[in-house]
Amino acid sequence: MKAGKLQAQQLKDIVFKNIKHQRPEVLMRGNIGEDCAVIDFDKYACVVSMDPITGASNNVGSLSIHISCNDVASNGVAPLAILLTILAPPGTTEKEIADIIKDANQTAASLNVEIVGGHTEITDAVNKIVVTTTAIGRQLKEEMVFTKGAQIGDAVLMTKHAGIEGTSILAHDLEDRLIKLVSEEVINRGKAFSSEISVVKEGVLAGKLGVSSMHDVTEGGVLGALWELAEASGLGIEVYEDKIPIRLETIEICRALSIDPLKLISSGVMLMTISQEKKEDLIKVFHNYDINIREVGKILESERIVISNNMSKKFESNTEDELYKVI
Repeated sequence: MKAGKLQAQQLKDIVFKNIKHQRPEVLMRGNIGEDCAVIDFDKYACVVSMDPITGASNNVGSLSIHISCNDVASNGVAPLAILLTILAPPGTTEKEIADIIKDANQTAASLNVEIVGGHTEITDAVNKIVVTTTAIGRQLKEEMVFTKGAQIGDAVLMTKHAGIEGTSILAHDLEDRLIKLVSEEVINRGKAFSSEISVVKEGVLAGKLGVSSMHDVTEGGVLGALWELAEASGLGIEVYEDKIPIRLETIEICRALSIDPLKLISSGVMLMTISQEKKEDLIKVFHNYDINIREVGKILESERIVISNNMSKKFESNTEDELYKVI
């Protein structure tokens, strides 16, 4: 199989269909586009999400905290605790492990999240350090937001810019290659995108403003996440490709590496759907918080299409990430 997360059909055929035992306390279990599992704890719901860091070599401690906390925030929930596992190959130094923990702790503290446990091991089962985190949050059940909640006619909104995380990873990990292709200034600005990877603020905020669904953008980029959002709701979608915001640094780095920024890992971006009646109020609130947000699509009954350069084409499933073509 190709590197990267499994395609939607692979998940259905070889993962989901082989998980057969279920408990009534589970309100939301693994599914396409759903970022978290949700468990009934009486008055509250316990929201849990797990993610690994496999594509990056730098800032893995910080990234590992952000990606799982972002998942929890996509349910409109503030994360409160996290478990962290490090698997490192023989030859890894104590300083490397300590640096990852310090990096993770600093980021967790900035989000008011406690690292409550985990596992650390040196093993020849891996050839590079792999960090996996599990984030936990708590929310009143009636205030939960799910990816599957999108409704026909809803506006599809996107925060920030496509390719945030991927641009930062490429600028850090491929600097020696990129310095021959783009300016040092572009590389340094791309590196700084790592400070924008959290979507906890906008996820919790949107959860209070009447969104019908949310989905944070990770592997597969903005286009992959838009397809997953439609799939989770069992609905169609019209994507306005030309309206998807992309920063100049991302465009230049992706052009130099011959990859598509709309299919590049994009932690730091949150997709959300909301009724047309509530749309403008939400956009105004986000602008007041200095969060860039733009309308990039509309939920349809069944058809899935992308509109680009005034041309319409069928929107196909593809969550393969461009990062793995160059890393």
